[in-house]
Amino acid sequence: MNSRTAPRAPIVVLASGTGTLLAAILRRSQDPASSFQIAAVVVDRDCGAVQIARDAGVPVVTCALADHPDRAAWDRDLAAQVSSFAPQWIVTAGFMKILGPAMLAGFAQRIVNSHPALLPAFPGAHGVADALAYGVKVTGCTVHLVDDGVDTGPILAQGTVEVYPDDTVDSLHERIKTLERDLLPDVVEAVVTRGVVTDGRKAHLK
Repeated sequence: MNSRTAPRAPIVVLASGTGTLLAAILRRSQDPASSFQIAAVVVDRDCGAVQIARDAGVPVVTCALADHPDRAAWDRDLAAQVSSFAPQWIVTAGFMKILGPAMLAGFAQRIVNSHPALLPAFPGAHGVADALAYGVKVTGCTVHLVDDGVDTGPILAQGTVEVYPDDTVDSLHERIKTLERDLLPDVVEAVVTRGVVTDGRKAHLK
């Protein structure tokens, strides 16, 4: 039998965009052999990820920055909302907000992010465009732990794609997203089942 008898680890996914990464994680969670389940999806705006979660029967919580007096209050509320689902891990899947002290303290070393470039090169919101403009021949995606910097946390896994001479930002990003949709669920499965050991800048799966 290809099924699990042990309880699945609850995770919470944070999303802001179309939800393609969320959909990939959902598909993995629906595998009978998967070690995790998505307890909730938390968004900071109305976005495609909302409908994907609802179609899958996953609870959705909206925690918008505009509904709070300042970023610190938003961060505290976000941490409280996430905590209410008692997740073992948090996965940011196209989440376009920097997490603050309350989230980082509440879930230290338990937040995983995917970035569409080979960190430490080209961090930030324009990683694909920056890599293309720089003229690199190879780029890719990085799955890493989240810390208090911008895409600066310890790296867990990376995958590469070739940059073609006629690439646009959109064509390059699409190939990177295809890679991310495989790599991120793989890493989520691994951190849930095996855990992570960190030593300063270095991190590896147990």
